[in-house]
Amino acid sequence: MNGKHTAKTPFILAFSVGAVLFSAHAGGGFATGNQANTYFVGLGWAGIVSAIVAMLLLTLTMRQAMVMYNARGLTSYKELFQVLYHPFDKLEWLFEIFFYIMVLMAVAAAISGAASALEGYFRIDYRLAIVLVGALVLMLTIFGAGIVRAASTYMGIAILVTAITIYAVGICQSESSITAILRADMEARGFGGMPQAIVNALTYAGFQCVTLPTMIACGTPLQDRRGCGKAMWISFAMNTVALVLSIFMLQAWQSVYMSVEGGSTIPTLTACNVMGIDQLTTVYGICLLLCLISTGVTTIYGFTARFEKLPLFRGISSAPIRSAIVSAFIIVVSISISLVGLSNIIKYGYGYCGYLGVAVVVIPFLTVGVYKNRAYLRSHGETFPQRQEAAGGAPAPAKTVSTTRPAAQCD
Repeated sequence: MNGKHTAKTPFILAFSVGAVLFSAHAGGGFATGNQANTYFVGLGWAGIVSAIVAMLLLTLTMRQAMVMYNARGLTSYKELFQVLYHPFDKLEWLFEIFFYIMVLMAVAAAISGAASALEGYFRIDYRLAIVLVGALVLMLTIFGAGIVRAASTYMGIAILVTAITIYAVGICQSESSITAILRADMEARGFGGMPQAIVNALTYAGFQCVTLPTMIACGTPLQDRRGCGKAMWISFAMNTVALVLSIFMLQAWQSVYMSVEGGSTIPTLTACNVMGIDQLTTVYGICLLLCLISTGVTTIYGFTARFEKLPLFRGISSAPIRSAIVSAFIIVVSISISLVGLSNIIKYGYGYCGYLGVAVVVIPFLTVGVYKNRAYLRSHGETFPQRQEAAGGAPAPAKTVSTTRPAAQCD
């Protein structure tokens, strides 16, 4: 058990785990171009460095989280953060606060993005559009969440293919080459933008850590430290290439979409309209709208499943009614937030959540987490204990449990 030789993780397994983070990052919010425009495009050449550093921080953090989770046979993110913060176990509530706020921001961004797309395509008033999208998300959450979740993978693939096609076409059709743009920026600003680039990289990695509960659940098949590392290096490559391509394209078209009223809200769509590729624009717009609605539905559904079991709702015997009440509350709050607009949600809502995410997730995992993982693996071996499938297909905790595990790991 304590030997250094471990089984080689199959590429397809590592790729599938890495692709989960890619899909979560490069979904509806990323495909709009708003996040890339807010945090990286305006920094010029330093924005490219910032994006690469952000993806490196994110994937390294996820790697340490998966190693800690799998090596100890943990069963929830609550246990994970209790282990990370031990002996200050109650600090795990910091992640809970970050997670709940970030989920509301994500739902608000999804509703706002979908409403902005409706406003751009059908000239529907933005306030009316967010009400319509909110009502649709509520109905799907109550009656059609299963269908949306099943279709979300295909919608995600479609939006990624069309978005990357737009990036490639946009870079080729730009009047100015990206190398000339970056060279001119380097000559004009030098290294003056690097401090802000570092802050933006930390912020971006911080709010993307909202995907951590999903990643540790999907990463349970990985059986050793090297497997976790392999999956996250694959994810780093995928995420970095896609993000950098989007930044290149947006930098080449920045003067165009910034000159259009509201053009920076969904800059990828604005640039696509200017290019005059009608078929690609239509496909992209439809996929973007569906993907944003899917993001809202799936996020709210997971939130609802957790909160409808509170004692407050014990007197309501009907599960659909409990679900409707919780979902309606979340949607009303999210709609209220979405009134400030997608750009403000990304800049301020995601921004402040990013600061919190850096403090409670990124820095702890890349410092204390690295130390605890190395110490644990030295004494228990590189290979993680096997998990058994519990009822309902959920991974049960491994039978081999260290006597040094803090009692607070158990719910």
